[in-house]
Amino acid sequence: MRTDVHLDIGDKTFASGLLPELIAVLRRCRPGDLVAVVGDDGSIRPEFETWCRFTRNSLLEATVEQGRTRWVFRCGAVPAPARAPAEDNRPVGSRLWLYTNFDCNLHCDYCCVRSSPTAPRRELGLARVQRITREAAELGVKEIFVTGGEPFLREDIGEILISCGAAAPTTVLTNGMLFTGRRAESLRALPRDRIVLQISLDSATPELHDLHRGPGTWARTREGIQRAREHGFRVRLAATVSTDTEAEVFRQFLDEEKIAADDRVIRRIALRGSANDGVAVSRTDLVPEVTITADGVYWHPVGAEDDDLLVTRDIFPLSESFAAVRRAFDREGEHANKLARIFNCA
Repeated sequence: MRTDVHLDIGDKTFASGLLPELIAVLRRCRPGDLVAVVGDDGSIRPEFETWCRFTRNSLLEATVEQGRTRWVFRCGAVPAPARAPAEDNRPVGSRLWLYTNFDCNLHCDYCCVRSSPTAPRRELGLARVQRITREAAELGVKEIFVTGGEPFLREDIGEILISCGAAAPTTVLTNGMLFTGRRAESLRALPRDRIVLQISLDSATPELHDLHRGPGTWARTREGIQRAREHGFRVRLAATVSTDTEAEVFRQFLDEEKIAADDRVIRRIALRGSANDGVAVSRTDLVPEVTITADGVYWHPVGAEDDDLLVTRDIFPLSESFAAVRRAFDREGEHANKLARIFNCA
């Protein structure tokens, strides 16, 4: 992960001079700066995590490279994006995300889970999806989101989506470029009243979209959008943008295209996965949305292969994996409340 400040602490610990160095770093940092701290003693990790919480700096990453531990934290909080009232009231577990696979026909330079044509598939599998959706229906899940990788690379994507749609209204995230041949047949077999296609289109013209996703992809995605609409599907357009200016230009495009407010998604690039720039987000910044991959249950889809957002390796029973996410969310709240009480004077 790219950082703004680098601090090599050698073998220092909180008992031997580390704290003054961290304080000095904070004094010269601006809010939002990313700080890398590299040290020889990995045993200080629990204390380092506690220090980050106490100082309200979000720990984003902890890795070991050549026997040395590298922590990355963000100085201060990031401004919370505006959310619809319904999002504030959404119970944990009402939304369920499924990563069907991680391989993709594209290699987007900002992909938050490093998907590409050469990425291992790491598929969830139809049998597991069918069990997940049965148990999800019993748990009262209101919405299911299917993503990847590119879900339409899977030969059984039709069966997967039919299983999901039977449990709850389902949105599948796709680049829209594979709606031909046998995949078109799978598409036509899906229930239009239960399945929404969320197609990624990053800009009103090819330049920005193709810059991130590859030459010619904008035109092919536009063709996919048209095919999906011809097949009678509700299509939601989703743009991943770098700046507020790009977001505003895309909004104007959506207005001209007469795209309803409920069928547009505009989000910033997250500094996760393949991205070299973007908004650095940690667990404390994200309201949990239960996310299941072949590797386990994660806090949120934006970091669904990162250890800091892994909640449990055990998917089943689904009721317990949901409970594990809720317990983790409660612990985050407890930490925040404890910090709020530390300096009470009366």
